[in-house]
Amino acid sequence: MGSPAALLLLLLLLRAASSRVRYTPDWPSLDSRPLPAWFDEAKFGVFVHWGVYSVPAWGSEWFWWHLDGEKLPQYLRFMSDNYPPGFQYADFGPQFTARFFNPDEWAKLFEAAGAKYVVLTTKHHEGFTNWPSPMSWNWNSKSLGPHRDVVGELGTAIRKRNIRYGLYYSLMEWFHPFYQQDKKNGFKTQYFVNTKTLPELYDLVNNYKPDLIWSDGEWECPYTYWNSTEFLAWLYNDSPVKDEVVVNDRWGQNCSCRHGGYYNCQDKYKPQVLPDHKWEMCTSIDKASWGYRRNMVLSDITSESEIISELVQTVSLGGNYLLNVGPTKDGLIVPIFQERLLAVGKWLSVNGEAIYGSKPWRVQLEKNVSASVWYTSKGPAVYAIFLHWPEDGVLRLESPVPTSFTKMKMLGVQAELKWTVSPGKGLLISLPALPLPALPVEFAWTVKLKGVLRGFANTHSSDELSA
Repeated sequence: MGSPAALLLLLLLLRAASSRVRYTPDWPSLDSRPLPAWFDEAKFGVFVHWGVYSVPAWGSEWFWWHLDGEKLPQYLRFMSDNYPPGFQYADFGPQFTARFFNPDEWAKLFEAAGAKYVVLTTKHHEGFTNWPSPMSWNWNSKSLGPHRDVVGELGTAIRKRNIRYGLYYSLMEWFHPFYQQDKKNGFKTQYFVNTKTLPELYDLVNNYKPDLIWSDGEWECPYTYWNSTEFLAWLYNDSPVKDEVVVNDRWGQNCSCRHGGYYNCQDKYKPQVLPDHKWEMCTSIDKASWGYRRNMVLSDITSESEIISELVQTVSLGGNYLLNVGPTKDGLIVPIFQERLLAVGKWLSVNGEAIYGSKPWRVQLEKNVSASVWYTSKGPAVYAIFLHWPEDGVLRLESPVPTSFTKMKMLGVQAELKWTVSPGKGLLISLPALPLPALPVEFAWTVKLKGVLRGFANTHSSDELSA
């Protein structure tokens, strides 16, 4: 017989298990699940769009649909000009070689970029799977092209660096015969869902244990067609990742910005005021495509300052920032994408304290004659991130209310900053008298304030300090 202590522990474990919340397959129950804390703390992630569309690498990752679904003249002309007669999209499959795909090098780059999570496309709308899916015979990365388990290899490399691993999955496939049959039947049948979508989702979760599922391709059908609520109830209740997994909101028509875990709402979603629900902005370094394009030009590339500004604005408004790259068919992340990711990492190495694990402050944006300032907060500290250096070297802040305990410093600079209060002008902060090249970053600088009032001076007592 076990010891009394062991029996007591067993009873406590049994009680904890029996008292665990069970979610039912309906939105009121599923939407009540608290979002695992790691996602809000992460703030910045890298998105990777990689598939057979990386072979033609022209137009966008929707190449196949534009070619055979819409039959756009420019795509038909591209094929006739560059490939022999009768060449079909499926013929691109063997050319998706991933010859130079080095998951450890990718993971090293993403770590240097400051990413706390990475989301890989396991299957886009073309249906090709980046893992040996039993439901995707001869149209997967193990049977064709790379002859490798891309999902598994990258996951191993990512997790060695303690980065969270997310899996993008398109619920639909443009040209799958079962999906086309269900569509013809007005989605009253579910041949495709029952034989392809759900089996693959269960396979991904059980085999790769993702920290995040980034669902997409849901817009043509209601969530009842996808059996989304049944899958999510299993995911939250019984799956191997039930406690830590995070999902987005793309689980059926009219679900975006309403149901699921955090909200994507739409691609490149950028709210103007603080939302009341956790959200994520996904965007791409290539403004015109998510997948790699050979016809990409420099003006299509988002600048470093644009990326940093979007990151700051997103986090100030309570969101996460998911920045996309599209590797080549060989598995290379081209230098311009590497440069942009490393620029983010350099900026975060100085200013990450104001980003990771932060919360929105009572004021998010302040525009004045000095500069546009975005605020974040963490514990006793308030961070004022200003995007443009004031010409006179004096930063004017109207929202923070200082006290006799107030101290300030710029992240990346050791010395404390001098400040005064001027009637009608607010807080005047003397910035470091350094030439811009000598500053720790080239744009978007952060002033850390401690000992300021949490609330407004006319509504809160002076003992309510952020100190």
